[in-house]
Amino acid sequence: MNGARPCIIDIEASGFGRGGYPIEVGYVLADGRTRCTLIRPPEHWTHWDEAAAQVHGITREALRRHGRSPQAVARMLNDDLAGQTVYCDGWAHDYPWLAALFDEAGLLPDFKLESVRRLLDEPRLARLPDLQRQALQQLRVARHRASNDARALQLAIGWAAADHQG
Repeated sequence: MNGARPCIIDIEASGFGRGGYPIEVGYVLADGRTRCTLIRPPEHWTHWDEAAAQVHGITREALRRHGRSPQAVARMLNDDLAGQTVYCDGWAHDYPWLAALFDEAGLLPDFKLESVRRLLDEPRLARLPDLQRQALQQLRVARHRASNDARALQLAIGWAAADHQG
């Protein structure tokens, strides 16, 4: 890493595996600005995993009432992230969820999604989960939300890159 803070994205989903879809996306830009929005699932997105719901705490009713359409969310992502490489810590899950969002919207992403593995060596990656927990504590995050997770990951990556020992 060159000292600049990476743009980080986090996605909450209806569940893992086949049929899971994005329900919330949050990101933090290099300058520290964050954005978070719920996604209103179209009628044919039906998978719902109660175990996942226990983790993210988002209800289907909240998605129906407060979520934005996949088209609006995909346009927002493209507007804010165009031309950037955006990093995530769950690429194997986040990539298909973003693909589902953009497919539903009929758009292509104007940004590139990469794993945080591209930013740190193995010893620093091994420390990342502990550093993320410390970052969440420092940020005094009470709710599990995508933008909070993105902020904590961005902070933890900065510490790991600087060889922060906690």
